[in-house]
Amino acid sequence: MSSIQDNNSRKYLTQPKTKLNLKMKMTFLIVLLIIGMFAIMGVFLQYFLSDTLEAQLGERALSVAESVAHIPELKEAFYLDEPAEVIQPLVAPIRKATKAEFIVVGNLQEIRYAHPIPEQIGRKMVGEDNDRALLHGESYVSKATGSLGQSIRGKVPVVSDQGEVIGVVSVGFLNDDVQSIIHHYSRELWLVLIAIVGVGVIGAIFIAHYIKKLLFGLEPEEISHLLLQKETILQSTHEGIIAVNKDGAITMINAAAKRLLRNRESKTEEFIGKPILDVLPTSKLHEVLEHGVSQYNKELLVGNDVVLVNRVPIYYQETLIGAVSTFRNKTEIENLTKELTRVSQYADALRAQTHEFSNKMYTILGLIQLERNDEAVDFIRRESNIQQKWIRLLVEKVSDPMVSAILLGKVNQANEQKVRLSIDPDSQLTHRLPNTERDALVTVLGNVIENAIDAVKMNPDSKREVSIFFTDLGDEILFEIEDSGQGVPSDMTLNIFNQGFSTKEGFHRGIGLALTKQVLKDIGGEILVEDGELGGACFVITIPKR
Repeated sequence: MSSIQDNNSRKYLTQPKTKLNLKMKMTFLIVLLIIGMFAIMGVFLQYFLSDTLEAQLGERALSVAESVAHIPELKEAFYLDEPAEVIQPLVAPIRKATKAEFIVVGNLQEIRYAHPIPEQIGRKMVGEDNDRALLHGESYVSKATGSLGQSIRGKVPVVSDQGEVIGVVSVGFLNDDVQSIIHHYSRELWLVLIAIVGVGVIGAIFIAHYIKKLLFGLEPEEISHLLLQKETILQSTHEGIIAVNKDGAITMINAAAKRLLRNRESKTEEFIGKPILDVLPTSKLHEVLEHGVSQYNKELLVGNDVVLVNRVPIYYQETLIGAVSTFRNKTEIENLTKELTRVSQYADALRAQTHEFSNKMYTILGLIQLERNDEAVDFIRRESNIQQKWIRLLVEKVSDPMVSAILLGKVNQANEQKVRLSIDPDSQLTHRLPNTERDALVTVLGNVIENAIDAVKMNPDSKREVSIFFTDLGDEILFEIEDSGQGVPSDMTLNIFNQGFSTKEGFHRGIGLALTKQVLKDIGGEILVEDGELGGACFVITIPKR
């Protein structure tokens, strides 16, 4: 995650900048959404409020009209010569108490007996909405324009004791008054909605800032470029990489890991989302998730392949959120180790040979300077005979020049360290070796003879002996390399070929024999150790002929 914060990676992103950054875009879009939602809500609430208030006032007007229509004195007044003189004083207090705009009472001919304006008494009612009450005896709410203007009216018929309709009561509230009430409540409604929108705007700014912080200040274009870069890096990496979440489910796997996993017996093709133990039962990632401790350079068997694994927990804000495992096929590392071992052996052989010949050249130079030419000639002839003897022996006994070269190099190395190295005269290796077996044999001989020389070089001069015997008679190539050292204790014979195990002191030990055993195993060969006739260890190497 620290790489995402790295400004060095950001400056290489060449995507052109947009006019608005992510924070501004998010703030604008969230604010726009909030305003749109609350605008629609406000319109709906205003319509609902208006309709509700009108309905409530209509019901209120109808209720007052019914109360007035059922007053006995009002009914009796209809049979008087001057009904208005009784009805007008009767309904005026009721109108004031109910805050109705008007209460109008009329007869069957719609002639007013009561009206808030006395001059309108005796005149015909206006609005033409009395038929349902007068003709059918219905009670209802209507909306019409009368002498005082447009109003919401409650209409109730006046019914005599005999059940006959004798008049109508109309109670109303002017539309202007209704709209004034609606406007008052609507203003409060819109002020509340605007305040909520303001809070939403502030919240949108904080949300945008928080998301921008979570994205480490990156823009969407930068995130897409970084994702593409890192995905390309992951897929092109030669090491296998698998990441899991805190539940152990695979969240990321690169191509190298897929290739390695598909080589095993399981035929699973899809890995994302699957538990790591279902895909790779031998994985130890669950231990990393449980304890949060990294593991490095651990060996793991994947199918028939041995891989070296590193496992590291993933933390976010000090919380364990997953783990990642990287692994590489150990065979590749071992091949590189073999190659380096062969190069090292060749270099050691050349160094030993150079050092030995350098000493002999200085000896010859000293004899010549002392004018002992005859002794110099004898020395040259003797050394030449020794070299020719070894070369002739190896040419006659060994057909492969690479094997001859490593043996000759080890002879020179032994001579340099005052170790007597001998090759049994009955030895022979005339079988033609394929390249794989030849390279393996060079590595094996180099390591084993090197160990034999090391085992005796601290002995007294009379006990520094290494003996080599080899033959290709039968179906196998056989090498026996023994020394006059301390030997291998019986309780160590089972562990001596394990990587990291060594009887020597110091670091980086226990590699040569482990590598030797692995190299031989790759070509079907074997190596074992037993007690030798010289008093030390005897390593027996067998390689099947091909």
